[in-house]
Amino acid sequence: MERDENYLRAKKRVENLKSFYIHLTVYVLVNVMLFLINIISDPSNLWFLYPLVGWGIGVAIHGSTTLSFGKFGTEWEERKIKEYIEKDK
Repeated sequence: MERDENYLRAKKRVENLKSFYIHLTVYVLVNVMLFLINIISDPSNLWFLYPLVGWGIGVAIHGSTTLSFGKFGTEWEERKIKEYIEKDK
């Protein structure tokens, strides 16, 4: 039983990581395209920075939740799972 739960959690982490990598790739490609369009059309007005920063904040949040930096890492997740299991008993 516990082995199945571990597998499902690991599978969900892999899916989340894959989703983050896709998000990051699209972010880079689109922003390179916007940069090129901006430089070719009007290099005096650097408007490409607005979507770069705005979307970049979203990518950073997505990355921090997916990669579990800091206090919300795997150990925290395991503790919370055990805590909820104990509450449901």
